[in-house]
Amino acid sequence: MTSSLPWGAMARLVGRRLLFAAPILLVVTFGVFAIAAASPFDPVKAYAGTAALGADAGTLERLRENLGVDEPFASRWWNWLTSALSGDLGQSAVMRQPVAQVIAERLVWSTLLCAVAFAVAVLAGTALGVLAARRPGSALDRVVTSLAYALEAAPVFWLALLAIWFFALQWGVLPAGGLTDTASEQVTPGQVATHLVLPAGVLAVSQLPWFTLYVRQGVGDALAEDPVRGARARGLSERTVLLGHALRSGLLPVLTLIGSRVPELITGALLVESVFGWPGIAAATVEAATAVDFPLLAALTTLATAAVLLGNLLADLLYGLFDPRVKFSDM
Repeated sequence: MTSSLPWGAMARLVGRRLLFAAPILLVVTFGVFAIAAASPFDPVKAYAGTAALGADAGTLERLRENLGVDEPFASRWWNWLTSALSGDLGQSAVMRQPVAQVIAERLVWSTLLCAVAFAVAVLAGTALGVLAARRPGSALDRVVTSLAYALEAAPVFWLALLAIWFFALQWGVLPAGGLTDTASEQVTPGQVATHLVLPAGVLAVSQLPWFTLYVRQGVGDALAEDPVRGARARGLSERTVLLGHALRSGLLPVLTLIGSRVPELITGALLVESVFGWPGIAAATVEAATAVDFPLLAALTTLATAAVLLGNLLADLLYGLFDPRVKFSDM
């Protein structure tokens, strides 16, 4: 079966997307430096902190020269780009660390949060969508659909605050934030799992409506198709018809949705991390933006853009593999 997979066509698609991604990343990084240069925030005062209040103009000017912020933004962008291509992402002024170290320390926790939330959203959304599509117009269908539309309109930060108030403050069954307990001196898997429940659950709930509605629509349309009706006419059980026929074709639109939800997932993760104090890249992103930390801001934006492009590529690859009508050469 492995030999029948279109590995060559898939490799060519990946190659085309990589060539397409290169100029996009260049434009994104250039735009970051241009926007940051126009920012009203002063990177020198952000770097010096309260010491900048009593510093004279000469000291601030020397600090500005040492940080390189007096150069044109195009020159700063080019210097950062050439260094980044050689593996040096630069030094974060606001974090007082190499940019690569800042990202490495936080990316693992952001990845864990997004992966768990996305998996829960896909699985729960698929289950709810199938249950609603089995009997359109039923009480269960109306409840699931109404709940999905309500959650679709709810801001993720509001869901996070509501979850903290309900589960942490009222019931006291889950911690309100952080990665470990307050008195803990080391990170343990049990503490991480406990502290992950609320932020991952909120992020999953924020993504849940789209998967539920897409699956409901796709499976509902599949149940009305002639092949499914024929399967029912042959006396196959409802479970076999639903799982073996309708679900397989009804899930195809969800594959496209996986790629399109990546930007929303990243944005939601930044808000969730900020509310719950999750030690991901959210705090670094906020500090990099307010302090106009060019190297860190450019690296984080490039990372987010690459994640979006990778999500779209993954969705196209999955769609081409599972839908025989789609050819990789046409993508």
